[in-house]
Amino acid sequence: MSPKCEPLCHFGDRLYFTTFPHPPPAAHVLNRLATEPGNQPRIRARPRGSPSDSPDDFASYYYFTIDDQLLYLSFFQDWGPLNLAMVYKACILIHELLEDKELASHRLVLYSSNDPRRKANAALLMALYVMIVQRRAPWEAFHPIAEIEFMPFRDAGRGPSDFNLSIQDCLWGIWKAMQNGLCDMNEFSVEDYEYYEKKLKMKDAKESVRGDNTNTTPLSASTNLALQGKLPTPYLNCLDYFEKRNVKLVVRLNHQLYDRNTFLERGVDHMELYFDDGTNPTDEIVRTFLDVADPVVESGGVVAVHCKAGLGRTGTLVGAYLIWKYGFTANEAIAFMRIVRPGTVVGPQQQYMYLKQLEWSKWAAVDEMKKAQTLAAGTQPVAPLVTPATPPAETDEETEVMQTTPTRPSISLPPVTPSRHIATAQAKAKAIAPPGQPRKTPNAKRAAQDSDEEDEEDDVLPALGVAPPARKVRTVPARGITASEQRPSRVTRSTATATVIKMAGTAAPASPIKSSRQGPNKIPRLATTKTTSAAKALAAANAQQTQPRQLRNAPPPTPSRLPTLASTALRRPAATNHHSTSSLSNVVSLKRTGTTASDAWVANNTTAVVVPASKSARPGLRSVRRRRSSFSSADVVA
Repeated sequence: MSPKCEPLCHFGDRLYFTTFPHPPPAAHVLNRLATEPGNQPRIRARPRGSPSDSPDDFASYYYFTIDDQLLYLSFFQDWGPLNLAMVYKACILIHELLEDKELASHRLVLYSSNDPRRKANAALLMALYVMIVQRRAPWEAFHPIAEIEFMPFRDAGRGPSDFNLSIQDCLWGIWKAMQNGLCDMNEFSVEDYEYYEKKLKMKDAKESVRGDNTNTTPLSASTNLALQGKLPTPYLNCLDYFEKRNVKLVVRLNHQLYDRNTFLERGVDHMELYFDDGTNPTDEIVRTFLDVADPVVESGGVVAVHCKAGLGRTGTLVGAYLIWKYGFTANEAIAFMRIVRPGTVVGPQQQYMYLKQLEWSKWAAVDEMKKAQTLAAGTQPVAPLVTPATPPAETDEETEVMQTTPTRPSISLPPVTPSRHIATAQAKAKAIAPPGQPRKTPNAKRAAQDSDEEDEEDDVLPALGVAPPARKVRTVPARGITASEQRPSRVTRSTATATVIKMAGTAAPASPIKSSRQGPNKIPRLATTKTTSAAKALAAANAQQTQPRQLRNAPPPTPSRLPTLASTALRRPAATNHHSTSSLSNVVSLKRTGTTASDAWVANNTTAVVVPASKSARPGLRSVRRRRSSFSSADVVA
């Protein structure tokens, strides 16, 4: 008997996702049981109007998992999301399975354990593949798993988590990064990413800047080594890498642990913006960083930001730039940075970014307005501001006498007794008949009554203080009516005429048009019959709709704030673009129509990630040498 799994979530294009009770069975066991009759899995119900699947009784399934191959290396209590290299590998693996000829008639099922952590990581990988490779919008990628509960991602801190990220935050973060040229899989090198992830540890960085492996050499010793031109090899490799990657500015947020002159000598600017570890920067620090970093990025350069561990302070300033420059939300910026650099933004820095995101967006709007005003001014000379001189104080002799309204003589009025005043007002209020209220009684239960015989005076509001005359209402003889039909109902000309039209099936006879001699308090009648000018205008409009309309050159619609996938030609953000805007129609139409140049990375780098298929096995991920986390308790020290 096959193990029971949750109903399959269909992502389209033969892709499914499900979970098994922990520990899940092996893939070869599930694939063997899938060939036996009676082991067909259940499929989660789909909304109406969506394309239906082929009958489940005749479908073949192929199960595969990544739980034991793509593992998250936690710092403390964090457990996801998986980094960018693992996203890259998972996308190539799924693509190779879809392209395998032996599995062309099979439904591919990515399964994981029902452990909350593995379940969320696996579901996010499947949704990212649908969004990145198959070019679907974030909401379409999340739709198959929208009704499933997932454990939210947390920071790399200790203790209970008070700020969570969802799968949707990760999808939107990667989506906006792709729109602005910040995440291009064609330029991503999984080999370099994993190499520097393993080799460039914080321990090696501390040893390189101090010149030995004992971590006891003072800063003055490293300064002497720099003066003698005897820099450590890892430190020189870092300088060479910065020159190769066109790094033009280095921003240091922690205490001085190396000589900044080594960067200045190579033409790399260096800036100090220190604030304590685990704290939040001031507005002055954030504003300075934005003003200094943005010109470098706009000119095509790269800004390198670092602190002690490269997690909290670095992620906070980089996230502020993403919000200010590209319109990220705080959750989207943190989610994107944690996929690129796991563990980014720790503790109260998350709430700080959430509270400051609106203010940083306002900064961006003000800066954009100033830039537009500067461009509009052009070469026009700016008139110098002249402070007006304060006029001398007026003397008493020069002060003119202001003319005032003469006061009226006071007239003594007799006091008014409150009780008598209230009684008079209540008597006048009772004398005024209240207006009729609309009824919700169905038309079939209303007593049809012709009100054309009513006098014209019935449509005139009574004067204040005068009780209107009582109206005579004709009673309809009872003919077996029910209790609900005996309720009084207000009959108007519109309802009476509509009933006549419904019963007879013909148009109501046109009543004479009233002249313009109506009273000042004339109540306008409802425009539902052909006797009113509004009804005639409606009939004329309906007659014009039957004629062929001539389309005019309509102005282009207002661009939407929803992003679209960037083409391969737009791998870098525009020089003057602060917020990417595009139309929603382009987003929805981004369906995969075949292998495009932007998806070449899925097929060109398969040998480094996936083991090719053979006669006895299908494609699978290559084994990765496991390592322990490079984060230690010493890295917490500023």
